[in-house]
Amino acid sequence: MRRPTPRRLWGFVTERLRLRGYLRAPRDGRPRPQIPAAVLLWALVMGQVLREWSFHGVEALVRSPARHALRVGRRFGDDALAYFTERLDAAGTRQAAAATVRQAKRNKALGGTGWIGLAVDGTGVGRSEKPGCALCHPVRDAAERIHGYLHHVAAIAVVGAELTLPFDVEPYGPGDSEYAAGQRLLQRAVAAVGPRFADYVVVDGEFATAPFLHVAGALGLGVVARLKNNLPTLLAAAQARFAAHPAHATFEEARDRVEVWDAEDFDPWDTLRWRTVRVLRYRQHKPDGKVVEAYWLTDLACTRVPSRALYRFAKSRWEIENEGFNDAKTRHGLEHIAHHHANSLLVSWLLTMFALTIERLYRLRYLHRGSHEPATAIEFVRALRLSLGPPRRLDTS
Repeated sequence: MRRPTPRRLWGFVTERLRLRGYLRAPRDGRPRPQIPAAVLLWALVMGQVLREWSFHGVEALVRSPARHALRVGRRFGDDALAYFTERLDAAGTRQAAAATVRQAKRNKALGGTGWIGLAVDGTGVGRSEKPGCALCHPVRDAAERIHGYLHHVAAIAVVGAELTLPFDVEPYGPGDSEYAAGQRLLQRAVAAVGPRFADYVVVDGEFATAPFLHVAGALGLGVVARLKNNLPTLLAAAQARFAAHPAHATFEEARDRVEVWDAEDFDPWDTLRWRTVRVLRYRQHKPDGKVVEAYWLTDLACTRVPSRALYRFAKSRWEIENEGFNDAKTRHGLEHIAHHHANSLLVSWLLTMFALTIERLYRLRYLHRGSHEPATAIEFVRALRLSLGPPRRLDTS
């Protein structure tokens, strides 16, 4: 394996992923820029890859001897990054991220399962004591007293294809909701990646409503949604039927034993324009004795998607939680407010997801060619950091 360096990563992003045009002209909105947009953008991307997510951290990198190894042409301060991200058009980064996952599919980097899913979910990010932008949501207690402010975003990621690639986010401000933001996000994302890019969308129970299911169907996607108490009639009917019968199938998945019940002839509720509803129940028995049970609904027919495949579709819902939000928050500062401005926050969230995607494609696909084990994320970061220092000459005196 060739040692990873920022310059080699630049080559991968510009040549293999074909993003040279975006990196050179990312839709900079500054009227009279003194520092090229390409310099600032690449510094932000490299800061995310190196887990230096604050603007002060990026400033420290570009003012250090590591600047030339980073392929950053000049020094600047954190105020330049704040001014740049306030005025950068987020649409350019969204288009670049969508182009990246499309290119990954063309390069056959998404595994050989034959199925590609999209997961949509929401989370809270960026807590502050005072309101600072139009995206701030007040955090209230039971007595309606405000205890700070929080931002919320819905995110979308490629799942179920051996790689989790988050590529877009949609914030929601006061009066908005995860449900509405998720619908906008799904429609924009499918328009960007193409109607035949993915096979299904997997979501939590909050999205199991007729309007969202109809939107997904109109986009050409099968839907796999968690079945919870927000659909009490359907849930009760599935529980009653499956409780009276043994599991329809049992199989081993990794170290777990999984029992599944599966039927596709449940009646839809009044507002749902489906002929029937398919419901899957699984009981996942873990080696430590813990049992996980869940119900899921879908419009994917049994003849097209067998029970075991549908179980995997449902479990891919957790990829956006574990490899999306958890990684972005604990390793890449998704919850950090670098500059409290609505557009600056949106650009920072988008660049976090963009950096996660290009890092995984570079580390797990491009650098993993051959029979060796792929580098872990922390091993990759350490190798990049070591490459930033000039080689030391040996003292042979």
